[in-house]
Amino acid sequence: MSIRSQLTPLPLSLGKFQVSPGQDYPLGATLDAQGCNFAIHAGDAKYIELCLFDEQENEVARLVLPGKQGGIRYGYVHGIKAKQLYAYRVFGAFQPEHGYWYDPRKLILDPYAKALSRPLIWDAKAYQEDDASLIPKCVVTNDEFDWQGVAKPNINRQDMILYETHVRGFSQLNEKVSAANRGTYLGMVEPDCIDHLKGLGITSVQLMPTAAFMSEPRLKGLGLSNYWGYNPILFMAPEPRYAKQNALNEFKTMVREFHRNGIEVILDVVFNHTAEAGADGPTLCYRGLDNRSYYLFEKIGDSPDYQRYTNNTGCGNSVSLDSPTSLRLVLDSLRYWVDVMQIDGFRFDLAVSLGREKNQYRQHAAFFKAIAQDPILSRAKMIAEPWDIGPFGYQLGHFPERWMECNDRFRDTSRAFWKGDHGLLGELATRIMGSRDLFFASRRSIHTSVNYICYHDGFTLDDLVSYEQRHNHANGEENRDGHGHNLSANYGIEGQTDDPEIMRLRRKQKRNLLATLMLSQGIPHFLGGDELSRTQQGNNNAYCQNNKMSWFNWKLNPEQQLFLQFCQQLIGLRKRCSVFNYLQLENDSYEKCHSQLHGVRWYRTDGTHMKQSDWHQSHAWAVAVELRSLGKNKARWLWMINACTHEVDFNIAGPETGYQWTQQMDTESDKAIFEKPLAQLNHVKLKAKSMVLLEQTAL
Repeated sequence: MSIRSQLTPLPLSLGKFQVSPGQDYPLGATLDAQGCNFAIHAGDAKYIELCLFDEQENEVARLVLPGKQGGIRYGYVHGIKAKQLYAYRVFGAFQPEHGYWYDPRKLILDPYAKALSRPLIWDAKAYQEDDASLIPKCVVTNDEFDWQGVAKPNINRQDMILYETHVRGFSQLNEKVSAANRGTYLGMVEPDCIDHLKGLGITSVQLMPTAAFMSEPRLKGLGLSNYWGYNPILFMAPEPRYAKQNALNEFKTMVREFHRNGIEVILDVVFNHTAEAGADGPTLCYRGLDNRSYYLFEKIGDSPDYQRYTNNTGCGNSVSLDSPTSLRLVLDSLRYWVDVMQIDGFRFDLAVSLGREKNQYRQHAAFFKAIAQDPILSRAKMIAEPWDIGPFGYQLGHFPERWMECNDRFRDTSRAFWKGDHGLLGELATRIMGSRDLFFASRRSIHTSVNYICYHDGFTLDDLVSYEQRHNHANGEENRDGHGHNLSANYGIEGQTDDPEIMRLRRKQKRNLLATLMLSQGIPHFLGGDELSRTQQGNNNAYCQNNKMSWFNWKLNPEQQLFLQFCQQLIGLRKRCSVFNYLQLENDSYEKCHSQLHGVRWYRTDGTHMKQSDWHQSHAWAVAVELRSLGKNKARWLWMINACTHEVDFNIAGPETGYQWTQQMDTESDKAIFEKPLAQLNHVKLKAKSMVLLEQTAL
C-alpha cells in the first residue's frame, strides 16, 4: 500500500462548524435552515475530508464525514449557508495498477456540485503536489429562483426549428448587446438577440455544452483553448466562463427569458468522457473518488486492465454506464436540468456510448429504459448523435422509439446531390420524405429524423460552397484534424473571391441546400450563424478557436442581408403548411403515397409519373414532387428540383378550375420571390442548379 494511504487529516479547527451523521441521500450538498448535508460516493476510500473555504478560497476547516453507507460518505454540518465554498480530500489506497487513485494531496470536486467558484483552467505547475490553487471550489447553493410564472413552451415536434449555437459566439460581436453581457448567458436573451431568433422563426435553441469543463492541457501548450466545451468536469454546474457573476442564476434567467418568448432550450450534454482523460490525465473528480466505477477499462481475459482506459470517444476515458454509480449520476443530472433548471430537452454527444453494456451497444440498455419510465425525463425531448468510435459504433436508426436522431445520411445525400454526384436522385427523395428506410413508420414518428446540412463540427454553410479542402492550420495540428470527406465544392476558386459568377453560384447553392433542409420531412437543424453567412475561413474543426473565426459577425453586406431575408421567409413558409412539417401518409414509398390527409406524387420533367427505373438513372438530377393536403385545409404544392448544370424545361399539370399557380420560391434569384402569379400554366423553365416552389392559390 502506498504511503499516500497512511496520511491523516490535518488538525484544522472546526471553528463554528459542528458535524453530525446526517443522511446518505440526496448526494451532493443539500442546504436547509440550520446547515447543509454533504453526501458523496467515494467507493473504497478509507475516509474522506470535507474542506471548507472562505470567499477568497482560503481553507478554514477540514471535517471528516462521519457517516458511511456502502460507498457513500456523508455528514451534516451545522451553520453552513448558501455560497459556502467546499471540496474534498480522499484517503485510501493509491494503487493505479489495481484501479485505485486515492490521493489526499489532490483536491477533489463534488460530482453533484451545482456551481463552481470560477472556471477550471489547467496549470501544470500548480497540479504537481497539493493542487488547491488550481482547483476551483464547489459552491453550496439553494434552488430559490423567481420564475415569474413563466412556463415551458412545450413545442410540438412538427413545429420545431432547431438552432444550434454557442453561448459566447452568438453575442460576442453583437454591438446591440450591452458590452457587459456580450458572450454570456444574459447576452443570449437581450432584446436584439431575441428579436433575431423570433424573426428567423426559431422555436428551439440548442446550446453547445454549458456544463463546467476544462480545456485540454495540450491546447494550453499551443496557446489555444477548448472553445466548444466538449471536455466536461462536472455535469450539473453551469460553466462560469459565460457568466458575469452568478452562473447559476444567470443561466436560469436565460432559460426563463427564452421561455417567456416561446423558445425552448435544448442542452448539448457530454456524458461519454470527462476532462480527466486517460491514464496520464489529471485527477480532478471521478478518478479520485471511484475510478473503477466511473470509467470503462480494456480487458485481459475476463478481468479489467486498470492501466488501459477504454476509448470509445477519442478522448481517452469512456464513462461506464454499466456502473450503477455512473448511471445514477447521469440520470440525476438530467433530472436536475429538467426539473430545477427548466431545460426542455437534450442532445447527447456520441450517444452510442450511453447505450453500451459490456461495451456493446444495446437499444434497450438500462440507460434508455430508465429514461423511458422516469416521470420527469420521459417527457423531455431526447436527441441522439447516433455514433461513437467504439466497436459497432454507427447506430443511426437504432435508438428508442421516442428519441430523435441526428441524420448524417440527410446531410451527405443533400450535399453530394447538389454538388453534382451521380445516382442520388432516389436517395434524395427518400431523405426528403423523412428517411423512412431508417426510421420505419411502424415504430418511429416522421419527426424522428433531425435533418441538417451543417453542424458545429464541420464547414459552415458559407464555407461548404467556398472550400473543397479543410484549412485547419490555426489548430496547431498541421491540418490533420477535422473531416476529410466534406462533400463540398468551391465552384472555381478555393476560398474567398471577387469573381461575380462564382459568388452568384455560391449564393444560389446556399439557397438550394437550405431549401432542401426546410422543405423536407423531419426536424430541421439550423447551424447558428449560417443565416448571417458566417465563415470560418475553411476551418472545419474550429473547436479551439475562441476568437472571431468562431464568433458571429452581425455586420452584413447587402447580399448577406438578402440571404437572411430568404432564411426568414423560407422558415415561415415551412411553418404555415402541414405538407412540409407533418406529412401523414399510409405508404412509405416515395413513388405514390396517399392518406386521408395528404398525398404525394413524383414527376419526370416531361410531366409523366416517375417509374422505378427512373430513380436509379446515373445522370438524373431533375424531378418534381406534388404535395397535397386533402383535409379541411386543402393545399396543393409543386416542388421542382434541377441540380443539372444546364436549364431544364418542366411540363406541369395545370391548376384546378378557379385556381392559379403562384410561385413562392425560386432559388435562382438573390431576392426571395413570394406570391408571384405564374404566367405559363403548364410549363416552367428552371435555370441550372435551381429550385422552384409553386403553390395553387385561388384566383
